[in-house]
Amino acid sequence: MTKVELVRAISKKTGIDQPSVLACVEAAMDTIKETMVSKENVYLRGFGTFDLKHRAQKTARNISKNTTMVIAAHDIPHFKPCKEFLEAVSAE
Repeated sequence: MTKVELVRAISKKTGIDQPSVLACVEAAMDTIKETMVSKENVYLRGFGTFDLKHRAQKTARNISKNTTMVIAAHDIPHFKPCKEFLEAVSAE
């Protein structure tokens, strides 16, 4: 499902016009991004948690050039669905 399809589905379910729904979806995504950039987690009860996973510094190899490089420590975004979400998906 794309963002456009999501907006259409929400608009159809709620009866709210599509431009308003699009603005709300965009605002929600922007807020989640901004919150995670500030190193905070986002908890959505009944849906799941957006959090950051820390990756330590490591040494990697470039096989084609036969060289090594250091990959700096960094954080990556991670989504953990709630129990109800997992059960609903696995039931299908």
